[in-house]
Parts: sequence; C-alpha cells; structure tokens
Amino acid sequence: MAKIKIVQVSKAGQLDQIERELPEPGINQVRIKVKACGVCHSDMFTRDVLWPNIQLPRVPGHEVAGVIDKIGIGVNHWKEGQRVGVGWVGAYCGQCVPCRRGDFITCQNLQISGIHFDGGYAEYMIAPVTALAAIPDTLTFEEAAPLLCAGVTTYNALRQSKARAGDLVAIQGIGGLGHLGIQFANKMGFKTVAISKGKEKEALAQKLGAHIYLNAENDDIAITLQKLGGARVILATAPSGKSISPLVKGLGSQGELMIVGASNDPIEVTAIQLIASKLTMRGFASGTAIDSEDTMNFCALTGIRPMIEKFPLEKVAQAYEHMITGRVRFRSVLLT
Repeated sequence: MAKIKIVQVSKAGQLDQIERELPEPGINQVRIKVKACGVCHSDMFTRDVLWPNIQLPRVPGHEVAGVIDKIGIGVNHWKEGQRVGVGWVGAYCGQCVPCRRGDFITCQNLQISGIHFDGGYAEYMIAPVTALAAIPDTLTFEEAAPLLCAGVTTYNALRQSKARAGDLVAIQGIGGLGHLGIQFANKMGFKTVAISKGKEKEALAQKLGAHIYLNAENDDIAITLQKLGGARVILATAPSGKSISPLVKGLGSQGELMIVGASNDPIEVTAIQLIASKLTMRGFASGTAIDSEDTMNFCALTGIRPMIEKFPLEKVAQAYEHMITGRVRFRSVLLT
C-alpha cells in the first residue's frame, strides 16, 4: 500500500509529521490530492484539543484546495481531475430542524473538516461530497485555500448584511479576515472605511480598496463615523470585545454590527443604544460549500486575492507559529 505524508495531532499542542497509508474514499466521498491548505486560527481547536470530544489522532486543516484523485460509490456530480476546495462545513445530517430549514451550518450533527474527520495538513484527504466547492480555473490553489474560510466568512457576512451599494460600510481590523473584507466591501460598491491602529497601515488600507482610513490610536472612531452619516454596517474582524464595544456608537439608524472575529471577552452594549436607533448585532460563521464556491467565483471575477505566505508541509510548525503570533501578513498556506 502506498504511503503518504500527513501532519497529525496525537496530543494537545503537538503537530507530528508521519507517514500513513493512502486512504480510500467511501460512499459519497472523494479522495483529494491536496495542493494547498491554509493555516487558520481555528486550527487551534484541533492542535490544542479545545473542541469537545475531539478524537485523536486528527489531521487539522479546513482551507483545503486540490484535485479529486478518486471518487467513491454514489458520487455522480464530481469527476476525477476536478479542482475542488473543502472548507469548515464538512457534512451535515439534513434531518435536524436547522437542516430542514436550510441552515446547514448550524446543523446539530455538523461534521467540521479537520475536527470531526481528517483535514488538509496532508498530501491526500478524504472528503464528503457535501464539503466540495469547485475552484475556478483562474485561481491558483494557494490563492483559493484561504478563501474557503477567511474569504467565505467575510464575503458571506457582507452579502447577507443590510448594506446596499453606496452605503457606508466599515471594516474593523486589517488582518487575515479584514484585508479580505476591505476588498469585498469595495467591489460590492460600498463606501468602504477601514479601521485599524497606526498611521503606517493607511497606505495598505487604500491599496486594498478603502476610501477612508481611520486610525484607532488617534481618531474617535464612533464620532468620525457619525460625522460621515453613521455606518450602515460595521464588520468586526478583530477578536477583541474591548475594541468592538465602542463601535456600536458609530452605527447609523438601523445599523448592523456583524461580528466574525471570535473572542471570549464580552462586548458591552446597552439596551438604550439598541432600542433608540433600532440597531442589530449579529454573529456570523463561515458558510457552506456553495457559499465558498460563490466566494471564489466573485474573487475570480473581480480580481480579489488573499495576501499569503507559503510554506512546505514539512515546515508546518513554522507556518502555524507565524499564524498564531500574527507574524504572517496575512494568511499562512501549506504547499504539498
């Protein structure tokens, strides 16, 4: 039996590079020859064994781009040699109440790539057909990989927000999520405001498509946004309740605060703030495979691309360390 290289978590905090037998796809599954896999902050749920009842060993990785190498029984829509991606949402039951309402991402039996089944830190992986998204030919594998989590999260949030073309939309944070959010907001026709700390980030924000840059070190963000008419939508990408809380005052009438940067610290808001201006606060998580496909097609059409740093699979520890410490600008991608 042929051997393949993988990176697995055998115990908390440890990424082990080993060889394993080439897996075979089961019913409604495909085998993917992995070409690239993004290293996402959410991979810490696997590496540090933070997800409840996770079974070890487990191969992390839910920003997977590659080619179908073999199809299993029952697979009809997909073909060998097809370029595909796999994101956060792996398989869903189709029978629970959320699934019956079409809300597959909140499936009560959701299987997450790299958590409930082995992900893309490997030369090959097995994926359920429900996880597959077709990659446009104009995107490279390394460009596509981060779009399957960071990309779909920000794109999906903005396209399902209250904002319409011409509205004032602010993106808080210029990191792995924010640098894509700014590009999406611009291409969707929003008057785009980028919010971050430091004068040195202004040029980058403008390059990404921001019409206005607000320096959180010097500017009173809420007051400035109100002078601009109040934000219709603020997309909060930096995982900090302390930095998100003041943004509420920058929303206009019936404005919406969409939160995609996950943190454990509380976000402070008063009932009076919400009631007086009919504000909305909403959390948003990733998207399904078809959402990922929509994201990649939009990027292919508009020229949006993630900013990445590439690492060979054997340097996974360095790629993960760069991601978790913020040394990478803006996404780490493993190449196999």
